[in-house]
Order: sequence, then C-alpha cells, then structure tokens
Amino acid sequence: MKTRSLKGMILLAAALLVTFVSNAQNRLIVNADQGKTTISRHIYGHFAEHLGRNIYGGIWVGPNSDIPNEDGYRKDVMQALIDLEIPNLRWPGGCFADEYHWTDGIGDPADRPKMINTHWGGVTEDNSFGTHEFMNFAKKIGTEPYITGNVGSGSVEEMSKWIEYINFDGVSPMADLRRRNGQEEPWNIKYWGVGNESWGCGGNMTPEYYANEYRRYATYARDYGGAKLYKIAGGANNWDYNWTEVLMKNIPLWMMDGLSLHYYTIAGSWENKKSATQFDKETYLETLRKAAFIDELITRHGTIMDKYDPEKRIGMIIDEWGTWFQVEPGTNPGFLYQQNTMRDAHVAAISLNIFNKHADRVHMANLAQTVNVLQAIILTNETDMILTPTYHVFDLYKPHKDATLLPHHLVSEEVSFGKEKMEALNVSTSKSDDGTVNISIANIHPDKKIDLDVVLRGIEAKNVSAEFVTAPAIDAYNTFEKKDVVKKAAFRDFKLNKDSLKISVPANSVLMVRVK
Repeated sequence: MKTRSLKGMILLAAALLVTFVSNAQNRLIVNADQGKTTISRHIYGHFAEHLGRNIYGGIWVGPNSDIPNEDGYRKDVMQALIDLEIPNLRWPGGCFADEYHWTDGIGDPADRPKMINTHWGGVTEDNSFGTHEFMNFAKKIGTEPYITGNVGSGSVEEMSKWIEYINFDGVSPMADLRRRNGQEEPWNIKYWGVGNESWGCGGNMTPEYYANEYRRYATYARDYGGAKLYKIAGGANNWDYNWTEVLMKNIPLWMMDGLSLHYYTIAGSWENKKSATQFDKETYLETLRKAAFIDELITRHGTIMDKYDPEKRIGMIIDEWGTWFQVEPGTNPGFLYQQNTMRDAHVAAISLNIFNKHADRVHMANLAQTVNVLQAIILTNETDMILTPTYHVFDLYKPHKDATLLPHHLVSEEVSFGKEKMEALNVSTSKSDDGTVNISIANIHPDKKIDLDVVLRGIEAKNVSAEFVTAPAIDAYNTFEKKDVVKKAAFRDFKLNKDSLKISVPANSVLMVRVK
C-alpha cells in the first residue's frame, strides 16, 4: 500500500477545509427536539390610536356612511383583521389616552361632547367611537381588547369607574349605567395599561413620581368577578434604563403584571426623518440595523428586570414599535400617514424574530399602527383598501403564535453598503402543537439569492411547505392602482432529505417554511 505524501495530505486537508467553509457560510441548525418557552400569540398584537385616519375613516365610518359597513365598521378593514387573526388590539392611545375621558364616549352619540385632539393634528373629534364601539369591534374581529387608561390628565376615580363600568356584573352606579347604555353583560377585559409614556406626553413625570402614581392607580384598578386584570405599568422610552430600574425597585411585583417598552425605527434622526419610499441601499441597511437594535434594548432592560424578577413573572410589553418616516407629501403632518415598502416588511420580520427569541420575557407587542398611521398593515381611501407588505409578513408568521420556541444556530454571510453592514439572513424557529417545525427567514440582501443549508435535529421530516413575500425592489409598495406588487405566494425552491433541507432564499424576501 502506498503511503500518501505529506504534500498530498496537506492539499486534501485544504480542500476539505474550503468545502466546509463554503458549505458553512449560510447554515442553519434547528434543534427540533428542544425548546420549552411558548411564543405568546400576543406578541403579534396591534394598536389603534385616535390618530389621523386610524379610527375615523379607517376602522369606523358610522352606520350612515356610503362606504360598505357593518354597524358603522368598515367591512373591508374588519375582514382583513379577521383574516389576520390579530390576538389583541390596544386603544385609545398612545398619547391620546392621557387626554381621553371615557365618559365623553358613551351614551347616545348625538349627545356626546366634541373634543380637540391636541396631540394629533388639532382636529375635532365627535366621540362617536367610544367604549361600546371599541368593545363591539373587538368582539366582531375576535380579538382581546387592551385599554390604556388616562393617568396624565385623568384621576384615580375616573380610571377606577371605567374598569367598574366595563367589568362589574353586580349592582353599582357604573354597572347600571352600562346596562342603560345597552350592554347588559360585562365585557370582562383583562389587559389594562396604567398610563402611556408618562415620561413624556403622558405627564412628563420622573420615574420616582410615576412609580408612586402607578401604585395609587393600580390599587383602585379592581378585579371584578372572573376578570382578573393584567396591569401594565408605563415603561421606558428606548434606552432609559434608569426608568426600568426605578419602577422595578419601587413598585411591588404583586402590583403589576407587565412593564411596557416603546421603540421606533427611524431612518435619519428624530428631527430629520427620511422618506418612507425614496432611499438608497445604505439608508435601507441603516434602517434594518436600527430595527435590530431592539434586541439589545430587550436584553439590557430584561437584565434589570431579572434582578428584581428572576422568575420572569413580569412581562415585557413592547406596546409601541415600528417604523417612523416622513409623512407622505401633501398629507396632514399630524396624521403620520406613510407608505409601506419591502423595507418595512423586513423591519417587521426582524422585529418579530427578535420578540420570539425573547419570548421568556416578552409577553406582548403591538405594532404601531393598524390603519393609515406609521407602519400600518392597512391603508384606506374613501372607497377602497390595500394590504401593505407588513400585513403580509404578519400573515406569514401566524404559525409562530403559541408555538414552542426552538433553539437554533445560524451562520450567515454579510451584506454591506457604504458604512452599513449586517448579516443577510435573520431567522426564528418554533414548533407547533402538531409537531410542525416553523422556520421564518428574512433575506435582506437586495440583489442576491442565498443558498441555505438547514440541518434538522430531532425530527425526521416527511414533507415541507413554504410561502414567501417578495418584490422586485426594496422600495416596492402597493398602491390603490396596483395592489399586489407585494403579496404572499407559494414557495417551492427547496429540497428535503430527511434531516436536512436546502433552501434557495430569494433576494429581498421573507419566508415561512413549515417542516413536518
């Protein structure tokens, strides 16, 4: 037998190393037989503030409108939200919540007082959409209501009576008033926010002052009958870690169930936001990098919460997140109307993947906002409606709801433009109750298809199905004239071999691959 030369062995080793590196460049290992954390469906929640044409003209047109409606609710919007199976809906704000007085929005609509929305455009609202209208809408679309109470300009008594009005089934002034207004049975809502952005538009409070106010308000936020409140304290803005520290230290854990966090992805700066539709590739990557920064925020705020709540009983509630760009030219600056491109779809995919990753602490998240505002999932005009790329990502990600988070390891190549660079692939993995493994993959590379090798551990796969969202360009978006430039479609460019999967992930795409 011939002895292999040293030179030959070196060449062979080098060839093997090159092959390994090449194959490992884009590689995903999914541990399908592990995982213990459930991804709460409430991570996929939404937010409907009295802002611009979100409520009025978006959700509500009134029963006398020529726009097709059911009891005053736009039929097209209502059906789109039913199809999306949204788990919860936050209302009435936002900043609006801390100037909203709920008694103005009950009773005969003809008798309700008008108000000025001082936060958003200075418009006059007629209060035709109030507590009953919101609760009935939530019931029609099959979602859980999440109400934010007024701490900024309200009172403990006002909030306490609102909860009694909504949830009490006995004999009391507020329960009797609800019955006189046409609702015999209590609604038994669970989720209740004690103020909004109390560090800013909700009162410009210090964390120490808000902590004391929270304790006072929460004391009188009573549980009635079978409706045990899930009380959410108003948390930090972005990287204000001291706010989280003070609240976790000064509010007894038994008095709160959740602590909120707000974070918006902005291209440019807060003072000089860039366009929603006109951007180059470097600005595109800048936006996605900023979206991914929420991973660090969750980690650092979560570390503070862990110090006081190591068992992670208190949920992190990211009840405002999304993109915030310049308003569309010619629209009211106070209405925050912006278009929604494939860039927004990638922001949604990256953000949701990160929320899934932190599902042991993140119990709820609410995209801002539902219709016609910021990173909306739906845009409307007087007669028509379009679904945005962000809507289609939420639709794609439905299998992750209430699934078990699976650990995974991803190796991805990078994409770079100018000073910006990121990993091209962003992934989340979970397992549904029926054993199906769900793999969501965002390929943010604008121009390059990426061949991904997936190793499936702990499952012998028999079949695969997939859907994806993509478009010809990163700045592509849907219009009322061309509604399907960006849409969800079947995907078949993969090959299964028992415990491995090869996927050709298209450029500028978001996929959901399901393996069973």
